Amino acid sequence: MTVAWAVLLGGLTWTSVRNDPPTVREQRSLDQAGPVVDRAVGELARAAGAAGLLELGPARVASGCRVTPFADGARLRREVGVLASAGDERAVLAGIAERLPASWRAGVGPGVDGPELRADAGEFVAIEGRPTVDGRVRLVVDTGCRPVGAGYTPPPATVGGPETAALTAALRALDRPGDAASELVIAPCPGGGLARTAWSANGPGPAASTAALAPLAGNAPLLDQPPLYAYRSGAVTVLAEISPDATRVAATVGCPG
Repeated sequence: MTVAWAVLLGGLTWTSVRNDPPTVREQRSLDQAGPVVDRAVGELARAAGAAGLLELGPARVASGCRVTPFADGARLRREVGVLASAGDERAVLAGIAERLPASWRAGVGPGVDGPELRADAGEFVAIEGRPTVDGRVRLVVDTGCRPVGAGYTPPPATVGGPETAALTAALRALDRPGDAASELVIAPCPGGGLARTAWSANGPGPAASTAALAPLAGNAPLLDQPPLYAYRSGAVTVLAEISPDATRVAATVGCPG
């Protein structure tokens, strides 16, 4: 009798998950959550401000989690990097929290390794922000594990703007191929338009030095903390991460307002 009841309960659960309107995260699929995540990244970009925003990270989908004992799932994460000098991390996070939508109930409190921002972007999409001890704070948008559905579809790529030119200039200054393959990551801004990051990663090659970027920075970098170097070029923020094994450069245009 117990076995029969367990089988019946499992069948009812599966039927409910498949057919009933979603009421919890486990019933909202990744394709439903994707646009919420992308809009949240745009809100974070606006809240960070054009001078504070360092880069938009590409979407990462991790499969293999379990939504229920009967269904596999996946989680979607996107990151936003923001400039934060040592000692200013709490103030930076608090400023971002104040500029986020009131409905997100964003706040900053003590975390395990320092101040931590938490917010709720809606549709069970969580926001967390923490210092990374290298002159940055990292904001993470996370769906948690949920059904895949039709899967996540990134926002359609657009033709590159000034960020592409700034990326090319930085790569050439570092003696890296200026025509190396790059990726464009975007997010919709709350008031219209797009925040955009063009980035490129190169493997081992001639030893690069941040000194090569100093002329482009006007000798006034935003961040000079090896292996990281960041500067403004007009409306674009350029972030370089240079190591003996790889060189990664990102050029970003944020949201207005």
